Amino acid sequence: MRLALCNEVLQPMPFAQQCEYAAALGYDGLELAPYTVSEEPHKLGPAERAALRKAAADAGISIMGLHFLLVAPKGLSITTPDDRVRAWTIDVMRGLIELSADLGAGYMVHGSQRVVAPGETREIAMARAQDCFAAIAPTAQACRQTYCIEPLAAQITPVINTIAEAAAMVGAIGNLALRTMLDCNHASKMEGESLAQVIERWVPTGMIGHVQINDGNRRGPGQGEIQFAPIFTALATSGYGGDMSVEPMEYMPDGPGAAARSIGYVQGILETLKYKLD
Repeated sequence: MRLALCNEVLQPMPFAQQCEYAAALGYDGLELAPYTVSEEPHKLGPAERAALRKAAADAGISIMGLHFLLVAPKGLSITTPDDRVRAWTIDVMRGLIELSADLGAGYMVHGSQRVVAPGETREIAMARAQDCFAAIAPTAQACRQTYCIEPLAAQITPVINTIAEAAAMVGAIGNLALRTMLDCNHASKMEGESLAQVIERWVPTGMIGHVQINDGNRRGPGQGEIQFAPIFTALATSGYGGDMSVEPMEYMPDGPGAAARSIGYVQGILETLKYKLD
């Protein structure tokens, strides 16, 4: 399993320096938050896209995936009752899929910009979200991107809270470019069973397209109560073939320090497991 670092952890470093730092720590690549490189990332030109690819390549890593997809431009939503805003959001989503492909990435994590509008129901918001995902699925398929619908904890949004809900949406759309994913922080709050059990249940279905590792306290792996050895063991024995990314939301002691502590912790466990599994 390749390991990425979510690049916003290293802001405000310039992107080339982020690549160099992540490579020096031993990460295989970065998971890019598009808002960190442009206020309109879907409109980046060929030269700007080439510069991002070159920065990663020069450091000896890759841009492995994209996340935080709809932070920029401002005002996007997949659940708004405003048809014009949803149409614009779909256009941006398609543009970001093409950006991801141009950057050499292989997966995308969609967890943002979904709320229940005042006076409406959760069911209406879920239906609108599904329509938006269905609209972009052919673009994801054409660009060979695994587009992952991320379940989020209920305190963040009432729209798509569990892997089962996301998987049902993926199944209803019926396009293999769409998957769901496991975020350890959110899943630890919503799934009702151990994360190892979640993995053993869902990985064999083929629905898990990506894994983000973080603790339930929103810090990096190893900085809270979640035990990751059973998680990594379950991923290995369940046949997970995707990537993992380190995604702390609170940086202790700071972004660079959190990135360093996280990979040291993860690599220590993985080396031990490799020895045991061999």
